Amino acid sequence: MRAYVLRRLLLMVPTLLGILVVNFVIVQFAPGGPIDQVISEIKGTGAAATAQVTGSASDSGGDGGGGGDTRASRGLPPEVIADLKAQYGFDKPAHERFLIMLWDYLRFDFGESFQHNMSVLELIVDKLPVSISLGLWSTLIIYLVSIPLGIRKAVNDGTRFDVWTSAVVVVGNAVPAFLFAILLIVLFAGGSFLDWFPLRGLVSDNWDQLSWPMKIADYFWHLALPVLSLVIGGFAGLTMLTKNSFLDEINKQYVMTARAKGLDERQVLYGHVFRNAMLIVIAGFPAALVNILFYGSLLIEIIFSLDGLGLLGYTAVIQRDYPVVFGSLFIFSLLGMLLNLASDLTYVLVDPRIDFEAREG
Repeated sequence: MRAYVLRRLLLMVPTLLGILVVNFVIVQFAPGGPIDQVISEIKGTGAAATAQVTGSASDSGGDGGGGGDTRASRGLPPEVIADLKAQYGFDKPAHERFLIMLWDYLRFDFGESFQHNMSVLELIVDKLPVSISLGLWSTLIIYLVSIPLGIRKAVNDGTRFDVWTSAVVVVGNAVPAFLFAILLIVLFAGGSFLDWFPLRGLVSDNWDQLSWPMKIADYFWHLALPVLSLVIGGFAGLTMLTKNSFLDEINKQYVMTARAKGLDERQVLYGHVFRNAMLIVIAGFPAALVNILFYGSLLIEIIFSLDGLGLLGYTAVIQRDYPVVFGSLFIFSLLGMLLNLASDLTYVLVDPRIDFEAREG
């Protein structure tokens, strides 16, 4: 198993390199770079001019990497443009900038954010608690709800319980999480009805002054609606996956043999079926966690004014904050691959019969 883990870790290197190369090349052709936006601010034309600069850069074939050689730079002294290029690192050729970036990333130095005046790593660490809170609690609750519900639906397949819970699952699968979030705000967060929950931040402004029990209560008070929105929008797929997986295993020969030996249904279900049926469910855990942690919670963060990694990545792309874009992309990709490796290791823990090394050989 050690050899397999080592091979997977080594394969992460070319994978990360390929991701960075592709995205770096794409960025070079993206109009409206950071220098163009700074020039717009210098000219005092605001956000409207930024859109115009983007269009001008596209029309003139401008340097998407942020070189500033667009119509927006006309009328500014050349030395100002040169200073801006040096400040943002665009005074070097693209291939040289890419090699410098790779060397910095090898040392986990992701540079300084153009917009926030702090290192990318510090910025990500600062936003991480929000995304971890949303992703961890949402995924945990989704699994705690979906697995028992899916098992019961499989055991009671075709009954009234299975029918009405399937209706709930269909609704949960059809309606996006952000629509549930809006509904919860209208009902419980000062909308048209009740005002029970807050709408902004992960904790209250006076959180530092609260006792430890009150801090915990305040933390979950702020998380209640965002997490519930993600749970309602995410439990449907896992519930049906669990049900179908258990139904597939229940109809196999070894289950009939176990029943013929006199084992009760609970022993058959949790002693024999559970291990095999849970393999496919465990396989989806890393993808579910990464999806909620970094991508699925973007609209939820915006709706509930939670300043997390999803919102950070979105604003970084809009503002052309390239150090944040590449740094967060590198960290997200690395974390995703590590979680996939953890999924494989969990396979072995659940079912020791699985041997990845023998399969590769």
